[in-house]
Amino acid sequence: MNKTDAKTAMEELSMVLIYLSHFKERDRFANQDDKYAWKGYDFDVLNKLDEKDYIRQGSHRSKSMYITKEGEAKAKELMEKYNVADW
Repeated sequence: MNKTDAKTAMEELSMVLIYLSHFKERDRFANQDDKYAWKGYDFDVLNKLDEKDYIRQGSHRSKSMYITKEGEAKAKELMEKYNVADW
């Protein structure tokens, strides 16, 4: 099996952790299917994931981010790659 370079692994594993640690807003105006996560990850990685439209950070002052449908699909694909079970 080929090794994944550190930068790629950091981006991929961050996406997996973002997905696994997601939560749903309980606000009555929020869509019940929307997934959010806290922004406690490397800013360069978050910016790359945002550029790829896997997440949306909103304002840089915001403490949470939104996981897009593309991001959810990518996270599930990466979980398969790294053999991680979903909740």
